[in-house]
Amino acid sequence: MPRQRTHHTSLKQRFDRLKGSHKTWLLLLGAPALAFLLLAAYILLIVLPGLPPITALTEYQPKMPLRIYTADNVLIGEFGEERRDFVPIDRIPQKLRDAVLAVEDDDFYQHGGVDYPGLARALLANLRDSKSQGASTITMQVARNFLLTRTKTYTRKLREILLSYRIEGQLSKDQILELYMNQIYLGERAYGFSTAASAYFGKTLDQLNVAEAAMLAGLPKAPSTANPVVNFPRAKQRQQHVLKRMRKLDMLTEQEYQQALQQDLEIKGAARRIQVRAEHAVELVRQAMLARYGEEIYTHGYTVITTLTAADQQAAYAALRRGVLGYDQRHGYRGPEAQLRWPAAAEEQQALLERVRQEHPDNGDLLSAVVLSASPKLVRVAIVSGADAKAETEIGAAGLRLAAPALAPRAAPALQLRPGSVIRVQRQGKQWAIVQLPEVAAALVALNARNGAIQAMVGGFDFSRSQFDHVTQAWRQPGSTIKPFIYSAALEQGFSPATVVNDAPLENPPMTDGKVWNPGNSDGNFAGPIPMREGLKRSRNLVSIRILQKITPTYAQSHLSRFGFEPERHPANLSMALGTGSMTPMQMAGGYAVFANGGYRIEPYLIQKVLDAQGKVLGQANPVTAGEEAERVLDPRNAWLMDSMMRDVVASGTASSAGQRLARQDLAGKTGTTDEAMDGWFAGYGGQLVGVAWMGYDQPRSLGGREAGSTLALPIWTDFMRDALRRQPQSQRPMPEGLLQVDGDYQYQEYASGAGVESLGVPQEEGGGGFWNQLFERIIPGIPLPGSQQPAPKESPEDKRMRELYFG
Repeated sequence: MPRQRTHHTSLKQRFDRLKGSHKTWLLLLGAPALAFLLLAAYILLIVLPGLPPITALTEYQPKMPLRIYTADNVLIGEFGEERRDFVPIDRIPQKLRDAVLAVEDDDFYQHGGVDYPGLARALLANLRDSKSQGASTITMQVARNFLLTRTKTYTRKLREILLSYRIEGQLSKDQILELYMNQIYLGERAYGFSTAASAYFGKTLDQLNVAEAAMLAGLPKAPSTANPVVNFPRAKQRQQHVLKRMRKLDMLTEQEYQQALQQDLEIKGAARRIQVRAEHAVELVRQAMLARYGEEIYTHGYTVITTLTAADQQAAYAALRRGVLGYDQRHGYRGPEAQLRWPAAAEEQQALLERVRQEHPDNGDLLSAVVLSASPKLVRVAIVSGADAKAETEIGAAGLRLAAPALAPRAAPALQLRPGSVIRVQRQGKQWAIVQLPEVAAALVALNARNGAIQAMVGGFDFSRSQFDHVTQAWRQPGSTIKPFIYSAALEQGFSPATVVNDAPLENPPMTDGKVWNPGNSDGNFAGPIPMREGLKRSRNLVSIRILQKITPTYAQSHLSRFGFEPERHPANLSMALGTGSMTPMQMAGGYAVFANGGYRIEPYLIQKVLDAQGKVLGQANPVTAGEEAERVLDPRNAWLMDSMMRDVVASGTASSAGQRLARQDLAGKTGTTDEAMDGWFAGYGGQLVGVAWMGYDQPRSLGGREAGSTLALPIWTDFMRDALRRQPQSQRPMPEGLLQVDGDYQYQEYASGAGVESLGVPQEEGGGGFWNQLFERIIPGIPLPGSQQPAPKESPEDKRMRELYFG
């Protein structure tokens, strides 16, 4: 019996155990099934309905910036949320595609959008290390970059997977890769590999070598912190990893691999894309585009072709900076930009240098530096940034001329150079010199006199310091640059270049502001009776005032409007003759263009053409041309005579330094200096290229007692014209009909019979035959005067030049 009971118990236990195992199996099999069902329900009910449509991919419209180019296709400006160039997949080099696939998704062309083994490995790693890995294929990255956020959650990963299947179902592999390579962010505000190639190497995609392609392919993992501009060592490590992967996958031969590893890389950095400095002109274009098309200019890929030429713009920028720095150095050192305490600890020194780098950024070739030690013969500095950054640089005596007062033993504390002083240094040849950021402002504009196309425009010394555009916004007194327009008005009233005007004090000085106005000449002297031609050449103020007095300020004011000047800005009084009104350098250039082109009014313009993202022309300039559609506003005889007089100004007058340096016969123009030398001007032209240079302080004050337009603006103009006219032949201007020779010069035919003005303000005894005999002998030497028994005087080189210029 006991055995039977034992057997019965044993069977029951077995049954219970079997029952328990069934529960275990049911539990083991049921839990995953339940989880799967729950997951499926979650996907069907929550995830799938919330997936965004993929029309952003199938109807891809990349955000393309506004780009601005010179007339010869050099990029000078770029504005947009993203800096991007879209390049079709068939134009992306195979070596770059291989590099990207090697490091990002080498199985891209085989999988269906998701790499499940990689996903499983990432899942296990995430469980151990708190979601540190993603295992995203290129398709999944496209889904994330276009359609999802970058927040790391399992739900987002699930959405990536589901969207990847949708994408793979509607786009080809090449289309997906094309989207990826044009959309991915690669640091330095560069989106897409084409923009990155330009940003880091200054190259197009087809110009990249294998080493450069591999470095770009390594950027997507950490574009902001491991790009070659921010952290070259880390970027180099990533590049080597990419090359190693390419070699392992037989994308490179061993020889190609080793060659790429040893390839030197030249990183362009901040100077990458914009090589020609034209910020003020670019800003004008941006404002015009914004007014016309609104905010879409930053995303719709508009292209603007300007009238600027790269060579002229670069020459203008360099000339203006040299001229401003030359003036600044003539007027002494103002001391360091800051006085800091130089710490002893190395870590604190690095912190201070970083502070200087942020607070005193480089200005072109004027680099920030911190003084380490200073003596009258040697200054040691640390240059804080850029390719020239060094822990220590020595500046010898030749580079200390400007800062010599700051190195004197008794220099004022604010002026002294001592350890911790923040200064500017500039490389001059093979040596360094101490310089300083100038306070004075300047402008330079050059345009084609035939159609008004602006070929160069520099609105200030540095756009980053002042966005105020002195070419178009600075309304300044023109000084003596207004005189050619007064003389031009006089020619219409019967004057000729030979008309004698008395350069002497006014007999009854007029009143202005309740005070007697008694103007003089800049040198304080008076030349007495001289021809108008001589008065303009020597810029004699009293000659201009007497001319204006005769023709009346009201008539002169009306005449100014022919040149595009605003009459209300030039009050109709005698001070107009000295340029007390106001105009901008751009207006001045337009006015002088009338003389240069033979008497036609043209309108300066900057935008030549506007294109959309597909290259369709949205707008195009249609300028009027001198001699064709342009309105004639000046008698051709007037323009010819004014040109001949202004050529004298450059050949032997107040602008003779330009004539000597440029050695051309077709240069014409006029210097200008306002009262107390608050503005310095030169306006002139060579052939059909008109240039206007100006210098002054934004808050007007004297530029210095010995300064004038000939020392301030003329050197800038000459420096620019030397480059701009280098390859242009000299122009010849045939004399128009309707001019006759009278009194050794030319005059309108209708005034030659005696109806013109023979002299002005000249006492009778000084205006008779004696003066005219002397003038006749000076201008036409070698010809005896009527009744004269004296032999003909020997012709001097100057007399010969004048005879040939006026009479052929």
